[in-house]
Amino acid sequence: MSSDRPPADVPAGRSAGPLDPTDIALLGELQRDGRISIRALAERTHISRSNAYTRVARMVDDGTIRRFTAQLNPHSIGLGTTAYVAITIDQTAWRLVAAGISEIPYVEHFALIGGDNDVLALVRAPDNTALRDVVLDRIQDIPGVRTTRTWLVFEERTGRGVPYGDGEG
Repeated sequence: MSSDRPPADVPAGRSAGPLDPTDIALLGELQRDGRISIRALAERTHISRSNAYTRVARMVDDGTIRRFTAQLNPHSIGLGTTAYVAITIDQTAWRLVAAGISEIPYVEHFALIGGDNDVLALVRAPDNTALRDVVLDRIQDIPGVRTTRTWLVFEERTGRGVPYGDGEG
């Protein structure tokens, strides 16, 4: 999770730095197609290949682009059960809990949150038996975890996301 933090020289609550319109256009194209070639990326954003390569490399180096990945359909790969798990922890246990959750199979994402709970985890498992194992046998066994509450997901939709490169935002 430490790679998700802003650089140390950036004030809390502020982003790493301003992106110019060309950077935003590059990010928009990469979000639409992470496999796009530098040549096609340069053509679509109306810049030279060397400029596109340099800008993408800079955004990778400074952490603006964290990684390139494939977005999978959970059902197509046998993960038929999805749930959000809200976790309440001891106030001094975040680091220990985060380390423990990081090692649990089927936890796709988790975050320290404000509100009635302390951590929210997205779990994608093959079935309810595996989900039960994740929640009752693994998460609840982590020192510092006090309670969990699980919500099953019946249907998912993708939102619009950040409007990079479409003239808004």
